[in-house]
Amino acid sequence: MSTLDADLTRRPSRSPTMTTFSTEVFDNEVVPSSLGSIAPILGVATEIESERPRSKEESCISKKQSALYRKSSLHKPSSYPISKLPNYEELHKRCGPHSESYKRSIQQLVSSEIDNSIDCKYVVWVAFCGLGNRILSITSAFLYALLTNRVLLINQEHNMAGLFCEPFPDKSWILPEDFLFKREISSFEQNYNHTYGNMLKSNIINASTELLPSYLFLYLSHDYDHHDKLFFCDQEQAPLSKIPWLIMQSNVYFLPSLFLIPSFEQELNKLFPDKETVFHHLGRYLFHPSNQVWRLIIKYYQDYLAKAEKRIGIQIRVFDVETSPFEYVMDQILACTQKEKLLPKVDTEKTIAGRSKTRTNKAVLITSLFPGYFEKLKNMYEEHPTKTGEVVAVYQPSQEEEQQSYNNSHNIQLGLK
Repeated sequence: MSTLDADLTRRPSRSPTMTTFSTEVFDNEVVPSSLGSIAPILGVATEIESERPRSKEESCISKKQSALYRKSSLHKPSSYPISKLPNYEELHKRCGPHSESYKRSIQQLVSSEIDNSIDCKYVVWVAFCGLGNRILSITSAFLYALLTNRVLLINQEHNMAGLFCEPFPDKSWILPEDFLFKREISSFEQNYNHTYGNMLKSNIINASTELLPSYLFLYLSHDYDHHDKLFFCDQEQAPLSKIPWLIMQSNVYFLPSLFLIPSFEQELNKLFPDKETVFHHLGRYLFHPSNQVWRLIIKYYQDYLAKAEKRIGIQIRVFDVETSPFEYVMDQILACTQKEKLLPKVDTEKTIAGRSKTRTNKAVLITSLFPGYFEKLKNMYEEHPTKTGEVVAVYQPSQEEEQQSYNNSHNIQLGLK
């Protein structure tokens, strides 16, 4: 799979008015395997699990079928994560929700005292912002859990229910509804007194503190301040490593910052010799569409995309229509896709009666909140012949005009994208 990412912006990347789009090209190749990108791990797990009664994790159709719909990954994982991830799965099984170790760990929250005889520690991820941000921050939280020998639990709100399969065998990664701080988690904000940043600011806790709490809140969202960011300092990881429960709210991809923590450096280099592939591997390992979402994806694929020789995905995100007007963005999309030879130019002096119903060389999938880009591109290729003779078809699954991060049906639509 080749990937082109283009940043279409007039301002620095941190500007709220940034406009971005990205494209992916998928070769029409069927991979004769039901494995994901970390094939050896998932392959072995499938063979072992097939001997037991089917669990929720085992009945996930997309885990078995997704490789049939995409080109085999060019980025193969090293042997180290292939052995490391099954070890995490064993830890998750032993310490996951409702296990005996989990029940004992919960008692530390009740007593507010650390019991060093319990070897299970946790990262509880708290939802914030849109689905894309959640996927990125969950991946970051999982890598932190992997590095610190913790179990990752997800505080799943209703707007994420039913979107993804359980990633790990035997035990769920969903935080139980009867979790002691379930209600408190929902109202967790940066100014909460029990955040690590605020406790550092008030000098309640520091690297030499001996009597540590049994839980801490970590605020790692886009507006975190200096004291919140001290989480990424190497000397702060020593006291954090002793705290059984870390409750983390994040909406950012903080994973790259973990590579800057010296105590994690050696392990990270063994896990991911190529730093650019971290999300590629962990994303494919963690996130598999639920059966409901997968059926929608496959139906859409078969109805519109399957017969094309090439499939091109273009995501268009406009944060401010005043600073990024439609024509400006559209011109950049056309300039980029034609320069990179992803899409052919059209002969505007000629018109065609209609698109070929028997042949499609390239199918373009547009994902955007706005319909204008889809309509412009669709009309261009329906009304004019291409200079290469290729037939191009353009599709857009949804066009809701505004983001609805907390709407479950909206998030299911995102699964199609």
